[in-house]
Amino acid sequence: MITLETFRYLVLGWIGIALILFPILMNVTVPYGRHSNKTWGATISNKAGWILMEIPAIVVFVLFIFLGEGIQSVPVLVFFILWLLHYVHRTFIYSSRTKTKGKRMPVLIVASGFFFNVVNGFINGYWFGFLASDYPLSWLTDWRFIAGGVLFIVGMFINQYHDNKLIRLRANNKKGYFIPQKGLFKYVSCPNFLGEIIEWGGYALMTWCLPTLAFFVWSFANLVPRSHDHHKWYKNHFKDYPKERKAVFPYIF
Repeated sequence: MITLETFRYLVLGWIGIALILFPILMNVTVPYGRHSNKTWGATISNKAGWILMEIPAIVVFVLFIFLGEGIQSVPVLVFFILWLLHYVHRTFIYSSRTKTKGKRMPVLIVASGFFFNVVNGFINGYWFGFLASDYPLSWLTDWRFIAGGVLFIVGMFINQYHDNKLIRLRANNKKGYFIPQKGLFKYVSCPNFLGEIIEWGGYALMTWCLPTLAFFVWSFANLVPRSHDHHKWYKNHFKDYPKERKAVFPYIF
């Protein structure tokens, strides 16, 4: 068993890697989806690659929780359900609805996403399964749980609502890319990413632990650069793209 002190050092190191990679990712466009190219080697079907990337976040998380003491309190059960609620939707439902027939992504990107989700699933699953012991029933009335839970639900709604808007742009077998409208698209190019950042920020608050903070830091370090790339792409491909829109944070960036 990993000691609490060793575990903390591992998670802090993981956070440090995210902070190092963030400025690099701000200057490197990850080549999948609209940014896809053939310079990153062999490719795989976009949908298959997406499922392969995301599924470790379910399997590893569940595995380590139940290799440990399992779900020992109602608050941990809530954390468990919310995690699965996000990732079951993200892995299977969202991927089945996207209009990506014929699109491919580099195997290297799939492998890096797979590795990230293995590590993320491990540090969070290990925490809740082996180390977390301070979530009594009274945690349900703590301000951190309540505020974090509200942020999580609001963030999930923002994420899924705007993902649905993007999917509907290609209804009736439409092909190509279009300027999304309505909702928070009035203010930012990637409100779906904004929602996911809020979601995991809320999760970190309601769980109040280092592993979920690490996940929030990684979400920020990954989604902000992706938003930046999408925003630049929209501006380069649509001459009439709204100038007042920001990338991910309204009025800021």
